[in-house]
This record gives sequence, C-alpha cells and structure tokens, in this order.
Amino acid sequence: MLDLVMIRKNPEEVAAKLARKGLEIDFTDFLAADEKRRALIFQNEQLKAERNKTSAEIPKLKRQGEDTSSLMERMRQVGEEIRANDEILAAMQVEQNEFLAALPNLPGDEVPAGGKENNQVVAVYGEKPTFDFEPKHHVDLVTDLGLIDYPRGAKLGGSGFWVYRGDGARLEWALLNYFMSQHLADGYEMLLLPHILNYECGFTAGQFPKFAEDVFHLDSDFATAGKDFSFLLPTAETALVNLHRDEILDEDELPLKYFAYTPCYRREAGSHGANERGMIRGHQFNKVEIFQYARPDQAEAALKELVGKAESLVKGLGLHFRTSRLAAEDCSASMRRTLDIEIWIPSMDGYKEVSSASDAGDYQARRGNIRYRSSESGKPEFVHTLNASGLATSRVFPAIIEQMQTADGSVIIPEVLRPWMGGQEIISKK
Repeated sequence: MLDLVMIRKNPEEVAAKLARKGLEIDFTDFLAADEKRRALIFQNEQLKAERNKTSAEIPKLKRQGEDTSSLMERMRQVGEEIRANDEILAAMQVEQNEFLAALPNLPGDEVPAGGKENNQVVAVYGEKPTFDFEPKHHVDLVTDLGLIDYPRGAKLGGSGFWVYRGDGARLEWALLNYFMSQHLADGYEMLLLPHILNYECGFTAGQFPKFAEDVFHLDSDFATAGKDFSFLLPTAETALVNLHRDEILDEDELPLKYFAYTPCYRREAGSHGANERGMIRGHQFNKVEIFQYARPDQAEAALKELVGKAESLVKGLGLHFRTSRLAAEDCSASMRRTLDIEIWIPSMDGYKEVSSASDAGDYQARRGNIRYRSSESGKPEFVHTLNASGLATSRVFPAIIEQMQTADGSVIIPEVLRPWMGGQEIISKK
C-alpha cells in the first residue's frame, strides 16, 4: 500500500510514477475527501474534549445545587453528534482504504516505463545450444522416455495437470533437492508452510482484492464470501510475506532470510499458444521460494543477492539463460522493481521466466503492518520485503530435457543433479 502522507505531499509526483506503470490517475477528489475526513476528525476530537470536560463538571455543579439540565441536554446532543460523525468517519475510512488498496506500487527510478516491449536484457550466460540433428520438443522427449504422463494427469485433474513418473519423478525431486541444498548452504532458514491461506495473506501480498479471482477458492460460494474465503497458495511468497504480519521485528536480526518449497496452484493455464504446450503453463507446479525481510538500507544488497542466487542455480545446471530488467507495466502490482531470470527453450525459440527477483519496498509491509524498531528514531518503521523463485521447476525441467538432449533421444543429466539420481548420468529410453 502506498504511503498516504507521500500522496498528500507529492500527488503530482506519485501520479507521474503510476503513469509509468500504465495507470492514469488524478488525486484531486481523493485529497479533497481526505481533507474533509481530517476536518471531521478534528471536529469530533473537539466534541469529545468538550464532553469529557463537561462530564467532569456536572457532578460538581450538582453537589453545589446548580441546575445542570441544560448541560445534560447539551451532552446528549454532543453524544449524538459524535456517534453520527463516527459512522461517517468509518465509512470514509473504508472508502479511503479501498482506494489505496487498489493502487499498485510505484516503480523504481531505474525501471523503464511501459510494457514488456521495453524490458532490458542486462546479462546473458552461455551460448544457445546447437544440434547436428533435428532436436525434439520436450513433450515428445518426456513422453518417449516415460518421464511425464500427460493423459493420466488430465484424467486425474483435468487440463493443465500432469504426472511425473520414474526417472521423471526422480529428476524433479533432484532439482528440488539441489535448490534447497544451495539455500541451506547460504544460511537461509527452511520453512514448510500451509497450502491453505486466508484472505489477509492475499491482501498483504498485494494480490487481493484486484486479483482475488485468479486463485483456487475453497469456499462453495466465493461470490458471497466477501473477505472470509480461504484459497490454495499460488506461490510460497504469499505465505512468507505474512509470516511476520502485525509484528515489530528486532532490528539486529534483519535481514531475515527464508526459503520454502511448495506446490503452487494457479487458475491460469490453457490458451497461451501451441508453443506453450506441456509443462510451460499449468495449474500446479513445484517451486522453491526465497524471501528476505530487510531494513530499507539493506534492500539493494538483498535484491542483488537474490538475483545472484537464482542465476547461480541455473548456471550450476549448465543451461543457457539471460537476466532481464522488467519495464514498469510488466512488473506485478506489488513490486517496485523486478529482474527475471529467463531460460532458453529451444522448441519455443525463446526465453521463459524461471525466477522473478523482486523488491516490494515497504508496499507489502504497509498492507501487513510489518515493522522493526529503528535504533536511530526509536520508532517502529516499515521493513522492506524481497522475494525470488529459487527456482520454479516447470520450466527448468523442459529446458534440461531440450538443451541436454542427444541424437538418440536420450537426455544427459546435469552433473549437479546426479548425487540425487543415484549417480545416473543419462536418461535413455527403456
């Protein structure tokens, strides 16, 4: 959520930054309503002060034999006016909160304006693989090798689901073990999280209310559930950012570094083009998420570390990829800046994101009231939250299959994964 004081002081600057994210907004009516609300608050405080003072005087006057009937009538009128004002203020507060909750985060100064056409490639690792044979699509390879069972996945869950089998299941689990071992070595704390979350989790993450329909709801009647529904987590970030909701953290412990493995459940899938068939988009996929709670002055180093960790994981697999800085409109609503690690998928003749390393600034912390007590000011201040996939497997898996394929339809297992594959070096058709 954006800082209300910042909007009051610099509405034109805030509007200009939101325009870089594709949102044209005029704060005139909002600020006029805010000024009216603040004036009413002041008026109500004056009335409450009068009530407190007069309520203390009435017993004294009664003991002195004074007639207090006019004062009693005045207090009745004041009480009714305060109650009426409180109701108006409550409604105004709800309206203001809803307006602020719908605003996206402001893009960082270095973030280019516009959509994905303005994304900037900032690094490239390795060379695109070349083949002296006709390379196969990963769907054909995993089917021939018995690694993925798409028909039975669809039978069990419908379109957008699949079943890992045999060496496919082992390769998937090897990837997860490889990712997690690296995060443990880097001093991140491992968490196993609930997969069912409440509305507050989605709100703090910045996904609700605008994107509430993009998740799998568990309530029978979502349309009437309001803010009471539960949902399946779309990413571990949604849980990790809520871990310290409504808490004041110890400054000396920052940055806090966590990681978590979870399946991710997304309603998105389906009609994204024939070249995205297979595992590129699905309703359920596996991902390891890395996350940091940091002081504002630690955020730059934290983002650099998260990007470096994601890049290092792909490098360790020996795969060709690039890193891109996303333009403002391509960043998610909650994030002020994002760098994507994009892996090469030969059959698509393009790159697909396997990790988005993002800095939310204090946007999520304001929504979740997550603070630390500053040693400088002595007051609670909002932390900054940062996250990255470390990594999602559903695109790494097909990239391995396609980039590591051989002429006879076998797949070379990346060396770093072999310890979790019992030393196996290659997957061949049985």
